[in-house]
Amino acid sequence: MPDHSTTAIVFTGKDQVEVRTMPSPEPRPGEFTVRLTRSLVSAGTEGICLGRLFEPGTHWDRWVRYPFHPGYSAVGTVCAIGEGTHRVRVGDRVAVRSPHASVVLVGADEDVHLVPDSVTDEEAVWFHLATIAQVGVRRAEHRLGDTVAVLGLGPVGQLAAQYARVCGAAQVFAVDLSARRTELAVGNGAHTGLTGTAEKARSAILEATGQGVDVVYDVTGAAPVFAEALRMTREFGTVVVLGDTGTPTAQTLTSDLIVKGLNIVGAHDMHGGFAAGPRNPWNNQRMGELFFSLLARGDLDTASLNSHVFPATEAKEAYRLVQARPEDLTGLILDWTTL
Repeated sequence: MPDHSTTAIVFTGKDQVEVRTMPSPEPRPGEFTVRLTRSLVSAGTEGICLGRLFEPGTHWDRWVRYPFHPGYSAVGTVCAIGEGTHRVRVGDRVAVRSPHASVVLVGADEDVHLVPDSVTDEEAVWFHLATIAQVGVRRAEHRLGDTVAVLGLGPVGQLAAQYARVCGAAQVFAVDLSARRTELAVGNGAHTGLTGTAEKARSAILEATGQGVDVVYDVTGAAPVFAEALRMTREFGTVVVLGDTGTPTAQTLTSDLIVKGLNIVGAHDMHGGFAAGPRNPWNNQRMGELFFSLLARGDLDTASLNSHVFPATEAKEAYRLVQARPEDLTGLILDWTTL
């Protein structure tokens, strides 16, 4: 591919994916460009965007406008820097929040992480989904010895289960319809894998704990699961809504909210973008730094989560898999090195 062009993935309409060639961005003062090697598909979010699986008037509806450039977690090498740019040098390997494209522009105020030599591109590409999961874990305000249930073991759910273990959970129940996903979560430190519906898992969790768990993460993005999350939480426990459904009007409360005095908190990607300060010392930049530290010393495992790799030129086939068999996916990587 010539240096003056970039290849990008674009959603041009509902269920329409194109791989386009366009002029490569030029860095202005304070900016730099990165030639990607890998980018990670956030299958839940990008599947909702591509299929327009959301209600009119939601934040999804306001966000997704065509042409839409998906993607927000990538790794590559700095290829050009603008005047006055001192954060990076040409040749640095970095993780950046960017859409799926062969060459991307990084602004002066955007997050960027130098990737440790001990971390591979396939591991590093998870950095931004890891900060999203970390937002949810921080909202849970864990205490040592918590019992935890993670409902939905896609990319963010897998990471939430690992973070809960790092936080000192005494018991992590990992719940998904896919046996492969539950086995993967157990392999990465969850204590009990439950394959099946949330309703079925609730019975098993209540039997095992006697009163429900301290913290439930609903990472499914499936509106009906919310009610089951409330039912499996103990008195004065916490439900973290980390899966962003496209149909929020279908989420219903149960009497558990009042009777058990539950704490319900929402956690979203946008919450990590706030500047660090006394009320929020952990912004995206600091959470990303912690992710790489935990990854480098073996407290987190992302390599095992990578289930599929597609050349970027085969993006259409990749998104067909996202739409047809999302239960097969944990980590779907686009490989930009073949261009």
